[in-house]
Amino acid sequence: MDIDNSILPIFGKRLKVLRESKGISQEELAFRANLDRTYISGVENGRRNISLKALNSIANAMEITLAELFKDIGNDRTTC
Repeated sequence: MDIDNSILPIFGKRLKVLRESKGISQEELAFRANLDRTYISGVENGRRNISLKALNSIANAMEITLAELFKDIGNDRTTC
């Protein structure tokens, strides 16, 4: 099976935009989500394939829904 990794940097950019719009540092987000700061950095830079558990923790830490995390991602693509 061919895995499409192009979604990783797209999601990472979205996470970074949301985090910065809330004025939260990577360190603070990591603390709130009970994750390591280097993990947050890796996700934002498209190097980490984030788990559903981590996605949920990040959404809760940022006080947003999972849907908001993915808003506008994949709208111009036929597949993700």
